[in-house]
Amino acid sequence: MLRRVVLWGLVIASCVCGLASAEEKAPSRILFITQSAGFRHGSVKRGKQGELSAAEIAMVTLGQKTKLFTVDLTQDCLHDVNKGNLQNYDIVAFYTTMDLPIPEADREYLFKEWAQQKGHGIIGFHSAGDTYHNYEPYWDMMGGTFIGHPWNSGNTVTLTVHEQNPLTKPFGNEFVLKDEIYMYRHWQPEKCRVLMSLDYSKSPTNSEVPTDQGYHVPVSWIKKVGEGKLYYNNLGHNETSWVNPAYLDSITQAVHWLRGDIEIDATPNPDVSKAQEEKSAKDFAAGGFKARVKK
Repeated sequence: MLRRVVLWGLVIASCVCGLASAEEKAPSRILFITQSAGFRHGSVKRGKQGELSAAEIAMVTLGQKTKLFTVDLTQDCLHDVNKGNLQNYDIVAFYTTMDLPIPEADREYLFKEWAQQKGHGIIGFHSAGDTYHNYEPYWDMMGGTFIGHPWNSGNTVTLTVHEQNPLTKPFGNEFVLKDEIYMYRHWQPEKCRVLMSLDYSKSPTNSEVPTDQGYHVPVSWIKKVGEGKLYYNNLGHNETSWVNPAYLDSITQAVHWLRGDIEIDATPNPDVSKAQEEKSAKDFAAGGFKARVKK
């Protein structure tokens, strides 16, 4: 069931910017869904006594620290994700897997109507892309569907940052960390503004790479969803990511953008995806990666 949580004395080391804008508005209300209908990641796995997971603690604490938002937590979509309850929220965030048990009428409302209303925002963390593989309104909104993660949780990866704006500034021009990186189908460059991508030349892996959907590996992007907005970031598999200042700073700025506190160009940039596809294909060939082609 729904959990409204107050945490005291928890500090996440993050640089918080734009608080003046936040003070002009009431805090946004976020419903953070961390239910897993498939694989349950450690970052959203609660303790045996119901202790909150790393991602849940991070989001609740970040909201308290920034005063930008409050967070309600649920791992019970059947009871908590419905048309009536959604009226209480400005943003819905997903760290989920597979087909969530949201009743069909409420699911249709959430993804086809609520998400596209002005002032509403969607956040996708990590395995949000591994959710509703065969439900088009969802994956069309999110921007991609998981097909594999050749860069596993123990791999050190380098991410290329394509532009400098408040969402990407915390990561610099490139960003190095250990985290699990997804590849996607249903990636639609004409609908998304990609902000960060994997750099093959600096991100070795011994796993086979599924290349039937191309070589470009987008990691973070934004898009307009009707009159609503979406921020997606693949990071967050490892619990260490949820105390990483750059990741938390980007989430903070994403909430600012979703709220309308700051303007960020969300115009799709398919030329960036095209250039990344060409570069990634060359780096793949030069780096001796092993391909896994779908049969």
